[in-house]
Amino acid sequence: MSTRNHPLAWVPSGYFAMGLPLIMLNLVAPIMFKDLGISDTRVAFWTSLLILPWSLKPLWSPLLEMFRTKKFFVVLTQFLAGISLALVAMTLPLPGFFPYAIAIMAVVAFSGATHDIALDGIYMHELSTSQQAQYIGWQGAFYNIAKVVAMGGLVYLAGVLQSRYGVMTAWMTIMGITGGLLCVLGLYHSWALPRGGERRESSGGFGEVWAVFGDFFRKPHIWIYIAFIFCFRLAEGLVIKIVPLFLKADVGLQGLGLTNEKIGLYYGTFGVIAFVVGSILGGYFISWLKLKRVLFTLVCVFNIPFIVYALLAWFQPSSPLLVCGGIVFEYFSYGFGFVGLNLFIMQQVAPGPHQMAHYAFGTALGNLGVMLPGMISGAISDALGYRQFFLWALLAAIPVLILAMRVPFIHAETDEK
Repeated sequence: MSTRNHPLAWVPSGYFAMGLPLIMLNLVAPIMFKDLGISDTRVAFWTSLLILPWSLKPLWSPLLEMFRTKKFFVVLTQFLAGISLALVAMTLPLPGFFPYAIAIMAVVAFSGATHDIALDGIYMHELSTSQQAQYIGWQGAFYNIAKVVAMGGLVYLAGVLQSRYGVMTAWMTIMGITGGLLCVLGLYHSWALPRGGERRESSGGFGEVWAVFGDFFRKPHIWIYIAFIFCFRLAEGLVIKIVPLFLKADVGLQGLGLTNEKIGLYYGTFGVIAFVVGSILGGYFISWLKLKRVLFTLVCVFNIPFIVYALLAWFQPSSPLLVCGGIVFEYFSYGFGFVGLNLFIMQQVAPGPHQMAHYAFGTALGNLGVMLPGMISGAISDALGYRQFFLWALLAAIPVLILAMRVPFIHAETDEK
């Protein structure tokens, strides 16, 4: 294998580029809009809606296998997302900028979801089964390094620029930097990425698209797989939207009363670094023992550490070491266990003549497992309070623990492409 096409030449950078648009829309944009005076209600609704393409991507994923190569779509969408974020920067000074910015961000969202489909397709086509397990940790790690760069770096830089040049200039600069970075990555990947196979000749048109959907739902044990994938991230979906609010809430409201700086440091930097380390080690752990033997262990490692937030809510420690240590432990466990879901979809759900499309279906189900409970998590948290909410979220992990003991493996974990 040439150095140019070695997995380490494109897996880390490719999955960093995959993570950046989603993090910018899901985590950074709300902070930007809040700084620019948009109400919490509008920010929460529209930035949540922007994530929808990642759940709907199966609707167009079969089409990508009919037109051009997977590499073409990866490079195209990196340039498209980069240019679009630069255009977002240009809309910010306009009167009534918000709908224009959201409209352009919708292009970023569609582009980012399409990028996911194509890059995952290259990963599955180019790597053997054992390599997929070996590099799944690198995949998850660099996807989340994008979060460190965005939440720990760009948001911090926005604060520095804001104090010197004002809010508008600060966020225009941040959006411009991010757009430029994605364009640079697109240029690099036009050289470094393998082709991921040729486009698949087809004369079936949209009729074949529906056939791809039908083939997915005719797979053996597919309904058990769907339930497992959805339930795997159910507790995460409840917790993930509430944790930052809990960390920031006043102590008298069952929160921890952390400042934005501490949240960025503990949650957005140390926590994500722990996730990266956990992801890499989790990938090698699976490669060593094989997924079937360790799946239940990975499900436990992924879900049970959410108890950290219940303990923090009940005892409300003031010690930075305890708070940061708890967050780091939970994030490490999150990363270690999460690679198991990605590999399960890749090796048990996706195999077949429409591998890329069916992998997109599986990951979209996982996204729904986060999005749908996340939509109601705020109402539940308000009704129960943080202490009872985090205990209730732990109960949501019980179904996947049961399913993990019963989910069938129909494809052997052999070293084949």
